Amino acid sequence: MPASPPPHSRRWSLNSRATRGVIYQVIALALLALGLWYLAHNTQLNMRARGIQSGFDFLGANAGFDIGEKLIDYDPSQSYGKAIWVGVLNTVKVAIAGIVLTTVLGVMLGVGRFSRNALVRGLCYGYVEAFRNVPLLLQLLMWYLVFIELLPAANEAWAFGGLVFLSKGGLSFPWPTTGVGAVLGGLAVGAVAGVFWRRRVQKRFEATGQDGDRFWAPLAMLVAFALVGWVVAGMPRAWSVPEQLAFMVDGGMALTPEFMALLIGLTMYTASFVAEVVRGGIQSVSRGQDEAASALGLNPRQKMKLVVLPQAMRVIIPPLTNQYLNLTKNSSLAVVVGYPDVVSIANTTINQSGRAVECIAIIMLVYLSTSLTTSLVMNAYNRRMAIKER
Repeated sequence: MPASPPPHSRRWSLNSRATRGVIYQVIALALLALGLWYLAHNTQLNMRARGIQSGFDFLGANAGFDIGEKLIDYDPSQSYGKAIWVGVLNTVKVAIAGIVLTTVLGVMLGVGRFSRNALVRGLCYGYVEAFRNVPLLLQLLMWYLVFIELLPAANEAWAFGGLVFLSKGGLSFPWPTTGVGAVLGGLAVGAVAGVFWRRRVQKRFEATGQDGDRFWAPLAMLVAFALVGWVVAGMPRAWSVPEQLAFMVDGGMALTPEFMALLIGLTMYTASFVAEVVRGGIQSVSRGQDEAASALGLNPRQKMKLVVLPQAMRVIIPPLTNQYLNLTKNSSLAVVVGYPDVVSIANTTINQSGRAVECIAIIMLVYLSTSLTTSLVMNAYNRRMAIKER
């Protein structure tokens, strides 16, 4: 009979490796706090010696400048704090839209690298090599020049079906005038219901081997709850439809050239890296898995969806998280195309108020918060997708 291991001692002792580890961590945190205090104290003394005001009281003063693109009501008579909040929302908007579009395009390109069609495979390869080797700054300027130089003027906008207009003034399309919040709420509830449905199908598949519908049923829930939201809002039918006038396109929802240039640039640049991440994840799956799936009679689409991609996700998700973080942080280049993100508005605030240290601290806090939130969400998804051994 093998001897049982000696019981662990619970007493604190310097001979204990765990105790020494705790002491080292406490010392490191104390040194870090001391360093931060010294930097803050020294900065404050130097600013006071030079007569530079400090503090965050400026956030309540009137901003006095307008913002061309905003998700919430704002006018120049409101405070710097409100102006910076508008910039934060603009940054979040382009980051979320960019992440969604990058994921779709990157996965398509990554899977396309394994296509049996040589033309598709070559186009995907050419895209990746072209876009990932050109600096993002140049790509943003290229897309911005496309919008402000190559597109027609607003009085001669390209019309698509009389409903969508594209010009130097941006992209205009129909948009409901009321009930948008209720419909979006219904879509959110439908998305949650769809996730629970897919989890239920997955559990039944693991328990009995019987698969269920994972696409059409969640999609039906999404549509059904959106309709419920529309009914709750009173079934509004009024739409704001863009109309070509003598000098401009009026009405509907308009996406500015600055937003379009930033979104397209970030999406196409980051998608080239996501495509390589997906390709690497697929190649990490053993060839035997593909052969086993073929032996079961699965077609190429079923093999990719049911066998290869689920196993590749554990390799794809960690580097994919890095690409999401890069996209969010690269959105700070919006200043080169004139998009009013948090960096652009904070720069204007610095020029007017002179509170450089405070504004830089706000910018750092915003990007730190968005990055940590993205990491938390992706880490939770990574734990859910991890292969669990029985």
